[in-house]
Amino acid sequence: MMMAYGMFVFMLKTAPYQSLEQDTSWRHVKNDRIGKSASWQYIGTGEDNITLTGTLYPEVTGGDVSLSVLRTMAYGGKPWPLVEGTGTIYGMFVITNIREIRTEFMKDGKAQKIEFTLSLKKVSEDIREKLAGITADDILSLI
Repeated sequence: MMMAYGMFVFMLKTAPYQSLEQDTSWRHVKNDRIGKSASWQYIGTGEDNITLTGTLYPEVTGGDVSLSVLRTMAYGGKPWPLVEGTGTIYGMFVITNIREIRTEFMKDGKAQKIEFTLSLKKVSEDIREKLAGITADDILSLI
């Protein structure tokens, strides 16, 4: 298993991806001040997006059925947990975009090669945000 998104498992037989791109941002706002340099304030985490790209060869790997399952999950609009095969938990994500490029067609129109891009957006709070707010007094009160 490469990764699981809810009950969908990314593996050779479904939709093996060849690249995973993660884009995480943190928000800072600028406060202009008269006669002084601007002041910056951290206001929290921003968006966390993951993009999976891969190429499917339906004779060997997954194909239409796998992408249809992901599209159905996207239509549901529900967040699902994203967990890597190594045990890394990314959080709760929704599908925001699926892009397919089909090439190398058979005489019946079936593609022998399907390139896909799956875009996911994190919709849950990160556990690290909760940990960032813990003080020494909070830890001592637990003892």
